[in-house]
Amino acid sequence: MTLITKVILILLLGFIFFSLGSALYYLVRDKDNSTRAVKALTWRIGLSLLLFVILMVAFAMGWIVPHQVW
Repeated sequence: MTLITKVILILLLGFIFFSLGSALYYLVRDKDNSTRAVKALTWRIGLSLLLFVILMVAFAMGWIVPHQVW
């Protein structure tokens, strides 16, 4: 796996976790009918789908290769 692929995957995972954390923060702290938690969770879902697509494309292009665990 190339370095750029690793960096992209790690950054996307970081953004996903940040979005999940901000959604939790907004869920706990916002007392009114704010939609910030829903928007943060929507971003998380979109980023997760993007990560899945990138993984599928990287596998199809041969950038990542599965290996056996022995």
